[in-house]
Amino acid sequence: MSQNKQVRVRFAPSPTGKLHIGGARTAIYNWAFARANGGTFILRIDDTDPARSTDENTQIILRAMRWLGLDWDEGPDKGGDFGPYAQTERLEIYRKAAHTLLAEGKAYPCFCTPEKLAADKKAAEERHDPFQGYQRTCRNIDPAEAQARIEAGEPYTIRIKVPLDRGDVIVHDAVHGDVTFNARELDDFIIFRSDGTPTYNFATVVDDALMGITHIIRGDDHLSNTPRQIMVYEALGAPVPEFAHISMILGPDGKKLSKRHGATSVEEYRDAGYLSDAFVNYLALLGWSLDGETTIVPRDVLASQFSLDHVSKNPAKSDPERLNWINATYLSAMDNKTFSVQVLIPELVSAGLEPVSGTETDAEKIYATRPAWYDLLSEILKPRTTVSPDVVEKSRFLYEGAEVTLDEKSVSKSLAKDGAVSILEAAHDALLPVSEWTPENIDTALEVLPEQLDLKKRVVFQAVRVAECGNMVSPPLGESMALLGKDIALARLERALKIAQ
Repeated sequence: MSQNKQVRVRFAPSPTGKLHIGGARTAIYNWAFARANGGTFILRIDDTDPARSTDENTQIILRAMRWLGLDWDEGPDKGGDFGPYAQTERLEIYRKAAHTLLAEGKAYPCFCTPEKLAADKKAAEERHDPFQGYQRTCRNIDPAEAQARIEAGEPYTIRIKVPLDRGDVIVHDAVHGDVTFNARELDDFIIFRSDGTPTYNFATVVDDALMGITHIIRGDDHLSNTPRQIMVYEALGAPVPEFAHISMILGPDGKKLSKRHGATSVEEYRDAGYLSDAFVNYLALLGWSLDGETTIVPRDVLASQFSLDHVSKNPAKSDPERLNWINATYLSAMDNKTFSVQVLIPELVSAGLEPVSGTETDAEKIYATRPAWYDLLSEILKPRTTVSPDVVEKSRFLYEGAEVTLDEKSVSKSLAKDGAVSILEAAHDALLPVSEWTPENIDTALEVLPEQLDLKKRVVFQAVRVAECGNMVSPPLGESMALLGKDIALARLERALKIAQ
């Protein structure tokens, strides 16, 4: 990397759909590279495909970027010295650049119809011509004649004039090394369409040149575009940025990532309950590593330690299990209040479990009503949560009053067994005198029952657990009953007694 210029990078999505995880990873690498090098991260909307680009998709992308926490220094809603930052607002800039190239003889108008182009291509194929691109039919038309045809209203495109004596185009790529393209295989490609709109390869270069982009980090599906873009840089007399083309993300089976592998957009992962920090960590590791071993890479470490030297040129495989582990690790590392406010309470409110006063959904205010209760529940749930919605089903039994939903199989394996009545009566009697209703005191009161009843611990505690929690799989019993409160806990034992008799 050059050390004598201020790093300026950009992420330039096309708003033709939701932000794909491949695009999100590209954005993360650009953001991290800028931050690690004290540079500038630019967000630009490349919306030159009018048929597929929509403002709605632009807003979806912006929301996804904000959720990812990838703050941009210049871009839509932010401004900057090189705006506007949407290509549809920069058409006059592209026209001016194209006409400058025309005036300098570095581009020319082409009047060939689609039929003419198709016929020329077919003829080249039939004579086995090694060069089957545009045959440069209009390259040497007299400028006066060309102008007259334009003024007469004849449709035309603008093509760049690739130097015939140009040697190989060598792309110096930070990931793939030097990649060589034969310039003789490049035709005089179109930079402006007949409808007056620029092509992608032209518009993006004009933007990158004017915005002073120093490094272009993008997917390797763009590598084949690069020699044409270099031609445009050279025609414009602009410095060629340094490139880094990152490999695609594959599915776990090694095939191209698609819907059949599950979620593919940032939005889907957000809605599934993954944390932004965890998701950014996971995506960053799909093709990059800190040291080959470290899996948990917090955002601040990524922003200070990211380097293109550690980007792999081999395709990365998505790994849902790894994502789940990373997310669970981030959740578990939260303090109880943070987990309550950011994860637990919002999920309970969304599920309609948390009683809310009017339209009050402020998690901080809800937490303040009983902080110790939420802290205890969070302490229990954090190590048992993979994604945020997991807390709902694990907490549901706490919101059902005395009439907890009972799992039929659990009932048949515990409450319907001989001796269940004795267990429940003994538990009720042991708990009734407990004055300070804490997990420790509850556990102490119950732990004598197996010996007292001459029964196995499993049998005793299974029956109590089903009575209190509705099933045989639940958070720790003492903590669960403490959260229920003494009155509800005793009422559930009394209800279970009626069922067991």
